[in-house]
Amino acid sequence: MPSTHDWINNPLGVVEGLFAASQNNPSSAWEAKAVDFFKDQLKEKDAHTSVPSLNDVPVHYLKPNSLVKFRCLIQDMFDPEFYMGVYETIDPSTKTKVLRCGKYKDVTESGVDLTSRNIVTAERQTFYCVPIPGENSWFSLILPHSYANSSQARVVPSTSYVPSRQKRSYEEDDDMDTQPQKQRESHTGIPAEQHGNGDCKRQETEAPSSQTASASHLDLNFPLPGEKGPSCLIKVYEDWDSFKLNDTLEVYGILSVSPALSALADEKDASSSLLDPAECMETAEEQRVHSPPASLVPRLHMLYAKPLQHNNPLLPSGMLQDNEYSVFLSSTMSEMASVRAELLTYLTHVLLGDALSAEYLILHLISNVYARRDVLPLGKFTLNLSGCPAVTSYTERLYQIIQQLVPSSYYLGMSLQNMNQMHLVPKKDYVANRLVSGALQLARNTSLFLDETQLEQGQLDTTGVRNVTALGNLISWQKVDYDFNYHQMEFPCNINVLIASEGRSLLPSDCQVHLQSQVTPPHMEEYLSSILMHPQASSQLKKFRMYLSVARLLDYAISDEVTKSVEDDFVDMRKEDPQSISAEDLHRMLVVARLLSLSLGQTSLSRDSWLRAKHIEMLRKSRMEQYKCVNGNEP
Repeated sequence: MPSTHDWINNPLGVVEGLFAASQNNPSSAWEAKAVDFFKDQLKEKDAHTSVPSLNDVPVHYLKPNSLVKFRCLIQDMFDPEFYMGVYETIDPSTKTKVLRCGKYKDVTESGVDLTSRNIVTAERQTFYCVPIPGENSWFSLILPHSYANSSQARVVPSTSYVPSRQKRSYEEDDDMDTQPQKQRESHTGIPAEQHGNGDCKRQETEAPSSQTASASHLDLNFPLPGEKGPSCLIKVYEDWDSFKLNDTLEVYGILSVSPALSALADEKDASSSLLDPAECMETAEEQRVHSPPASLVPRLHMLYAKPLQHNNPLLPSGMLQDNEYSVFLSSTMSEMASVRAELLTYLTHVLLGDALSAEYLILHLISNVYARRDVLPLGKFTLNLSGCPAVTSYTERLYQIIQQLVPSSYYLGMSLQNMNQMHLVPKKDYVANRLVSGALQLARNTSLFLDETQLEQGQLDTTGVRNVTALGNLISWQKVDYDFNYHQMEFPCNINVLIASEGRSLLPSDCQVHLQSQVTPPHMEEYLSSILMHPQASSQLKKFRMYLSVARLLDYAISDEVTKSVEDDFVDMRKEDPQSISAEDLHRMLVVARLLSLSLGQTSLSRDSWLRAKHIEMLRKSRMEQYKCVNGNEP
């Protein structure tokens, strides 16, 4: 059995060994055995932490053809490609012929007999993957420790691959860099370090300056402006139909960064320029996009991929056995009520002393689309926090707090310039044959913070109207209509949208709560500065982060007895005052009751939770009625 050093540093050796052994037994199903071998190794205790990650270790520190992992989102799916699954080589001195395995490779050895009848052509799929958009900066304080004691995480750069060796640069391809960096940062109206990603990679993981210069001229097609990290071409060999666009995965595969890939792409470019355009299958733009330099966009040959239900590094990975995960879940659930009380106190302070708004913010942060009935997404809870102070920095500070609590987030200032200039919806580029990403191509459970306090007078142009419509559809139906020029295609999503506004939002929402500040205006600036001057202890922040992610993962049910009780309550309320409650109000109360139960670590609705949900909904509606009386122009 190969040692840890062998199967991580030389996974191709394991594959080729199984392939060679299968030559005497054609029915050995060696390919399935190879995949099962790596799956079994990764199930060993803490084995997955020994595998270096492309998210945290730069490519030039990783050994070519070693096993690595990549936490990513499928941004695009390219057409399938053919490769030599089996080929034959001839030793030039002895003329001996040897069968070789071409799986999990981009480049074959020299001496291939192209006339051999033993060549087997196979098919594989290619996914273009990017780091999960908007991952927050606190990741960098947690994840690197997983690799601190790993001998495989750091290697001396190979002599056959140095970052400065780039067969091809994109410096002349200015047309591909459609959004310069400075322009991207200005779009959101918030400094770069406050973006969802921010400076989430350690300084030492930055690529050398020569590589960074080339990367700046290569449009890596990140959904969010200002993002960092590697993009990657994932080669998939089986069950590729089980993957969907925008899936979040942790991929374990064999890293390929051979400079020969860039040389081959150059030859392809040169030859295509000599061909009749009618005879050339790919355009020059398509070749550049689909065959970027491997030093900037490495290839990863998938051995195994697990879908990510969450991307919180504080929670156990999917490698845990079911019983271990159950133990973790039960121990966490027993503390949820006390952690919730601490979080409520903290958010009440953040929300200017408003405990009711803090209650609803907690419910919003743990909301999750758990099912769909026809076109209706169940479980979503878009919150409109109106009454935000006109103090310029309040909404940005509120977003910074949320950034510290959730794994992934994005701040979108809804200024007229942003709405008229930003590309929120992904669009198909038929010339380059790729999907050009947009800011709404986000991973599940990303927190999207819409700052309406930046609205100003002016005219929305066609792009602005399209962007506002897209945000409305996202909120109402949890879907984004991607633009394929001649038609639109719906892609379901699961994004938590929080709208901060002064008055009622121009966008739809599931619930509006008006912020009732307990802080007088003269002391507002001093109070706001104290919010970030005294951050919570790291141990408490860790509890908050775990709490919010676990609450989203819990199952939930309503017993027949409680269902009957809720129905009776609804009938009684309608009898007392038919105008006091509608079917829409009942639906919202059920959603609030569900989230309230989960926030307390309860997986079923109790009578007490139902009564509490009714109570806070009554308080919220009473406040909104009071606010309407004061501000008659509010709808």
